[in-house]
Amino acid sequence: MIKIFIADDHPLIREGFKKILKEEKDFEVSGEASDALQVIDAVRTQRFDVLTLDINMPGKNGLDTLKEIKEINPRLSVLIVSMHPEERFALRTLRAGASGYIKKETAADDLVKAIRKVASGGKYISSSLAEKIAFDLDPGLSKPIHELLSDREFQVFHLIATGKAQSEIAGELSIGISTVNTYRSRILEKLNLRSNAELIHYAITNKLID
Repeated sequence: MIKIFIADDHPLIREGFKKILKEEKDFEVSGEASDALQVIDAVRTQRFDVLTLDINMPGKNGLDTLKEIKEINPRLSVLIVSMHPEERFALRTLRAGASGYIKKETAADDLVKAIRKVASGGKYISSSLAEKIAFDLDPGLSKPIHELLSDREFQVFHLIATGKAQSEIAGELSIGISTVNTYRSRILEKLNLRSNAELIHYAITNKLID
């Protein structure tokens, strides 16, 4: 029996996933959570084989949540289910320990086979993401400059690009406003940009925000 824990802040998404998974005789939904802190508590106190995790949940930044989960239970298979296109977060989540990445828009088709794959110890990614990883491994090919950003810098970059104020970013990432300013300066320097307006334009051009 494959025990699955569902983490998503949208009740309709959780109910939809449960409906799909109940069709599989060897699957058991062992619990669910609506925010990051509930997920972390469940990982500490419960035992399950696969965690389906929305990268954007209340309570804690998604990448930070994933990293904390892997610190608590390195062997847990975590399948990221996200509304974001793969080019935004997929590679970073895989590097942070995720076993797979699927988009919510294709979850009805991909969820069951992805869970089976990661539960067996494998990795589940789309063919387009596999191709991107192959390109990234080629030292002769130039990579987008934003991939030079650290995970924390990318988090701040994305939040600025989506219009969040410095105080909101500080609260979401549990850091000080002065630290946000420091990260902003580093980001602008690395991307050779001069202002938030240029940063937002860069994010839109590279399809890093909607």
